[in-house]
Amino acid sequence: MPKSIPDIVIGRLPIYLRALQHMGMEGRQVTSSQELGERLGISAAQIRKDLSQFGEFGKQGTGYNIDFLSKQLQEILKVDRVWDVAIVGAGDIGKGLANYNGFSSRGFRIVMIFDSNPNLVGTQLGGFTIKDSRLIKQELESSNVRVAMIAVPAAQAQAVAEQLVEAGVKAILNYAPVNLTVGPDVHVQHIDPTIHLQRMTYYLD
Repeated sequence: MPKSIPDIVIGRLPIYLRALQHMGMEGRQVTSSQELGERLGISAAQIRKDLSQFGEFGKQGTGYNIDFLSKQLQEILKVDRVWDVAIVGAGDIGKGLANYNGFSSRGFRIVMIFDSNPNLVGTQLGGFTIKDSRLIKQELESSNVRVAMIAVPAAQAQAVAEQLVEAGVKAILNYAPVNLTVGPDVHVQHIDPTIHLQRMTYYLD
């Protein structure tokens, strides 16, 4: 994938993929940039521009084959395979992530969960035995896990991120309400519901 493609474009591809998969489940075979745009609140021109950066996937007048375009986007996003994922933090958010059934159908498989609380280590969560956070490096290196989710308090998140990076993790989804400092070869996405709530309340009367 060309490195010059803006991250904001990459960020819209999973949204397109999700919409296409929903259309496929509805029994649809063909769609258009206009229809996709109406479903997603994104202009048809923007959708065509985004997709054109990766090739030609449709024909003018006939639109996009939903199954074909879905498979192409899965390849581009590298979710045409299954990625093993580790969760660090077995509190409320970690429990929700461990019990969420939507990962496996979209390219991700939870394989282990860590926590530093001795009262939780060794107990069961989502079909897994919670492991001691001190074993992160040892466990992840031996299993070649490259993707992790952080669901620990903000004060612990940076130290956990450093452990994960040292263990070879290259992609981190961070639920802790704090920005992480990592090297340029590690990609971090931050999920903080409060930030999104504050963004929405700006528009309220």
